[in-house]
This record gives sequence, structure tokens and C-alpha cells, in this order.
Amino acid sequence: MKPKVVIIGYGFATRLGLIRSLSQISDHISVVMIESDKSKPVDCYSKYVHAYYRSGNNEEKLMEILKGECVDNNQKVILIPTNDFSASALDRNIGILNDSFLFPHIHFTPGAITEWMDKERQKSAARNVGLNVACSNNVEIKNGDYVLPAQINYPCFTKTRACVTTGYKHTLHKCEDEKELRSFLDGVSKRFHNITIMVEDYKEISTEYAVVGFSDGNEVVIPGVIEITMMAKGIYKGIACQGKIMPVSGFEDVVEKFKKLIRSIGFEGLFDIDFYLSNGDYYFGEINMRIGGSGYAATKMGVNLPEMFVKSLLNESIDNAEKGIKASATFVNERICLDNWNKGYISTKRFRQILKTADISFLKDKEDVLPEKVFKRRMVVMSVKRYLKKFVKKS
Repeated sequence: MKPKVVIIGYGFATRLGLIRSLSQISDHISVVMIESDKSKPVDCYSKYVHAYYRSGNNEEKLMEILKGECVDNNQKVILIPTNDFSASALDRNIGILNDSFLFPHIHFTPGAITEWMDKERQKSAARNVGLNVACSNNVEIKNGDYVLPAQINYPCFTKTRACVTTGYKHTLHKCEDEKELRSFLDGVSKRFHNITIMVEDYKEISTEYAVVGFSDGNEVVIPGVIEITMMAKGIYKGIACQGKIMPVSGFEDVVEKFKKLIRSIGFEGLFDIDFYLSNGDYYFGEINMRIGGSGYAATKMGVNLPEMFVKSLLNESIDNAEKGIKASATFVNERICLDNWNKGYISTKRFRQILKTADISFLKDKEDVLPEKVFKRRMVVMSVKRYLKKFVKKS
């Protein structure tokens, strides 16, 4: 009997990568969408998708869909989250999901993954395994009010302390001085009345990196290193538009520390870790306890992390699975690039060049062609709207 899989989260590119990665071992893949867009998402046009549902950013609705639509009395169904909200929702509801589903966890403890989304806790654990970490302070915003710590170094960089909050990317900002920091926090306090903002010492970043991996609680697989060559702006700030995936050669020391970090947490599931190079040293950024947006690049290079995860949940051996990539390749996340082009962050010439020159496409697949066709149709519609908007402005 082939396993049934439900992929939950925001963003069709990440979900589509999981869908295709698991298409050889599952013939029943469903999708639960977090986004509020009413149109059918691109990934759900895949021939491998059995059904799709829409929960929005509503935990109660998500649980209703899972318990009402996705249960199979003959087997436990596998759940794979693709964003922090869905990962945290599954984690907090282990008690009501455990009888019918298999999914990422930390020692099957309710709320444990959510607790590890706290960046201060992550940074402390990273220091313990020998990773470099930027110093930071925290600003508690309560009912829209806050007190600024006296010992902040400038320039600084802000981010939310825990990423479960919807819209958390709006908290990413570099501040040159106290005046700018206060102005920024005033804006954040109007959007989020109760939130903790981490204020880190700003580090000049030479290169941004990420690793994607899988852990069964003992063995940790990190097949390669991703170099981010173009980062998104706007609402997708912090997500790679374009990058290069390469073998771990040259990164062995930092990768071993990442493995030690994941083992110390006891996490079982798919993950990614952001890190960066500053003044010749690698610095830990954060752990995401779900598959990253660039994770499909590893599958395309012959290391199928999602398949390993499913097999491990089913107590099947992964001893013969390929666990390290052998060559380098560039990739493009078409969805993120399209948005950045539409918002004017990327020129039309640059956008076309990126799509044309990438070795790995997250959309193209000769065995599953409809998602790319739908994407191109929508791209044409966006192009027309973009042109008309410019024409109206000139008039």
C-alpha cells in the first residue's frame, strides 16, 4: 500500500517541489492551502494532486479539514508542513492528530517545535555547538507600547523573535541609529500590538547561504549548500529568487555543526538553516523546522529529502538513498521572481535572463507540464496589467 500524503502551507512553488518529489512513492497527494487567494493555485494543476482544500491562516479550520477530509482508516496519513504556521499548528495539535497522522515532531511533545521557533533559543543552542552568532537584545511590544534597551549597538537589524506570526517579514529591517529604530518600532507596534522584536548587531554580509536537510532524530542528512545569488524584496523579503546548490566541499566544518545542532534539538523532519559569511566567518542565522523554499533543488540534483522523510516515518530503510550531491547547479524560483518583476524590483530584461539561464527550474517538468502552462498564462495576464498600469500613469 502506497502512503497518502497531505502537503500544507503557503506558496505553490514549495508545495509543487514536494508534490513532485513524492510522486514516485505516493499516488494520493493532497494539498491544504494557507493563502487566501481564491483562484486555483498553480501546484494544484499537477497531475499528481488528488485533491486540494483551503484552510486560510485558521488553525481550527485546518484541523477540521485534516480530521474530516484526510483521514484514512487503513493507514496513517503523512502530513508535511511548508511554512511556520502549518508546522506550529500540527505541533500544537499532536494530541488530536497522532492517532490518524504522521508528521514532524520533537519527541512527540506537543508544542516543542513551536518553542524551538524562538530565535533566542536557537541562537543559544547554536553557540553551544560552536557556531558564530550575532549578539542581540529583545524589545517586548505589549499593547502597542515598548521600552528600548539601553545597550543596543548601531547599526542594528530587526526581526521577530518567533516566526509563527503572520506577516513577520515586515519586521526585517536595518536601522542606522536609535531614531530610525524607534521610528521603525513605532510602525511595527501599530501592525502588531503584542510581539517580541529581536534587535541584532548588524553584520555586513558577503554572501548568504542555506542548507536543506532531513533528520530522523539520529541521522541528519545535509546533501549540499545553497548560495543565494539573488534575494527577493518586498513581501517575499528573505526568500531566494535565484541561487546555486553545490556539494558540501569547503563547508564541512559548519555543516557538521549544523548536524550536531539538529541532533541536540531532537527534531525529526525536514528543515533548512540560514547562515551567512561576514568578515571571513560563517554566522548562524536561523532554523526553519520545515522544508525551505529552495529545497526542491536538492531533489533535482538527485537527493530526495522528502522521500527519505516519508520512508523514515514508515520505518523503511534509507540506507541506499543518495545523501550527497555531486555537482553544482543554478536554480530559479519562478514564483518569487515573477512577483519581484511585477513589483518593479527586477527589470524585464533581467527577469527573462534569469528564467533562461537557470539550470534548475522549479516549474518545468516534462512529465508534469500543466503547472508551468498555467503559470505562463498568468504571467501574460500580469504582463498586460503591468503595461496598462504604466500606460495609465504616463497618460
